[in-house]
Amino acid sequence: MQHLGTDLARAASVLRSGGLVGMPTETVYGLAANALDEVAVARIFDAKNRPHFDPLIVHLADWNDVDRVAADVPAEARALWSALGPSALTYVLPKRPEVPDLVTSGLDTVAVRIPQLELARQLIASAGVPVAAPSANPFGFVSPTTAQHVADQLADRVDYILDGGPCAVGVESTIVSWTNGRAGVLRLGGIPVEVLSDVLGYVPEVQPSSSQPTAPGMLESHYAPGKPMQLLPHGVDWSTVNRMEGVRCVPWTPGAHGLDALTTSGSCQQGAQRLFAALRDFAASSDRELWMELAPEEGLGRAINDRLRRAAHRAEG
Repeated sequence: MQHLGTDLARAASVLRSGGLVGMPTETVYGLAANALDEVAVARIFDAKNRPHFDPLIVHLADWNDVDRVAADVPAEARALWSALGPSALTYVLPKRPEVPDLVTSGLDTVAVRIPQLELARQLIASAGVPVAAPSANPFGFVSPTTAQHVADQLADRVDYILDGGPCAVGVESTIVSWTNGRAGVLRLGGIPVEVLSDVLGYVPEVQPSSSQPTAPGMLESHYAPGKPMQLLPHGVDWSTVNRMEGVRCVPWTPGAHGLDALTTSGSCQQGAQRLFAALRDFAASSDRELWMELAPEEGLGRAINDRLRRAAHRAEG
């Protein structure tokens, strides 16, 4: 595909000219456009068939650029940045009027992230503009973790795809916001709640999914492979599971059951990296149903289970 490559200058030029770029990050690939160009942002919604009530994350090259899009930054947000730096963490902050309402779905807050992946920060800095970038896939479907995934799903709807290799984290960012001076998690993701707690000195409340989201990634149905899924509890004894023909069974770790597991050793980091590729592989297969074991309900495993439950909700609903 001629529109897929490693030309950073070309990708930055596309962003400056109002085009769409498949942008690598450490979490998943994003569908990027100039966040201050409302026409370019509208192309994101059209390409993804994304409803306008679902806000976008604005990506920046450096924390020093936050004032370009945010009117105020709580002290706890600054503390998290000092502790974590560029990371899979998104901050929901009061927005500046320069940020189009289309980006924020009319809300008075804007979701802001500085990616950990150096190539992503280089692209944003080269473009010279804040970049709105939801996951680079049709709305509601499995998020892309390679450049080829973007090409497979969006094809000619994106002007250029910058290939940064496979995503190191593999699930979207954690989203945190502040109400009455206290942090809350709007979406589980690449930064575990336990890490936030260590910095904040308390455990932030995790908000439930919503049909009227106040931040990206809060919808109950998302990340769907398009076929039925059943989720089995972590630690299930697969020898007692009545496996049926046409059903793909994916345990968390290998065992005597002879099934291909999501992880080789139970690592949540590896499970997150492999999760969306496993869902994508199932979607493309002839298997009619997927039975998947949940991750441990701790650390990054909570984000993995969050994605699995949303995928299963869509598949069943």
